[in-house]
Amino acid sequence: MALCVQDVAVARGGVPVLSGVSFTVAPRTALILRGPNGAGKTTLLRTIAGLQPPLSGRIDGAEETIAYAGHADGLKAMLSVTENLTFWAQVFGQTDIDAALAAYQLAPLADRLAGTLSAGQKRRLGLARLMVTGRPIWVLDEPTVSLDAEAVAMFAGAVTAHMATGGMALIATHIDLGLNAETFDITPYRAHPDQRSGASDEAFL
Repeated sequence: MALCVQDVAVARGGVPVLSGVSFTVAPRTALILRGPNGAGKTTLLRTIAGLQPPLSGRIDGAEETIAYAGHADGLKAMLSVTENLTFWAQVFGQTDIDAALAAYQLAPLADRLAGTLSAGQKRRLGLARLMVTGRPIWVLDEPTVSLDAEAVAMFAGAVTAHMATGGMALIATHIDLGLNAETFDITPYRAHPDQRSGASDEAFL
């Protein structure tokens, strides 16, 4: 099953930001979402992930198949690295966390409380959560924030391995991840100025 976005329009705070967006992410592929800050990437990803409804259009293949990672790492500070991954695995009916620990080199930190980790380590743990969900579609908003070059390579490796097993990824990012992926620029789909009247909260678009 592919992720199909068909003629979708989205809004932030009641203000239309994108319209007419259409693309497909097929199994074993990734799509890189591009666009300037404030263009609406986050709003589009949140809509695709089911966190808000679209103004119009259709999103097929998303229900119960998406694992979403936004700007927050989604960690419990007073749980260890292992406990955090185990918690998220159980939420999604999974049990194995070993592959996630290995992919992001978290085994040496397995007993550390998440609240004591560095920003980069927290981000690695937050991304490792995707691997314990068992879900085929990863929707990721600026996933490499706080990561150094080595950790970015870990992330790219995890996405590549996910695609090799039939998974898909939709990733908003400004950097080159070194993935074999097409890009989709949302700039041409920004809502017409007369649709955007009123206050805009561009920091959260």
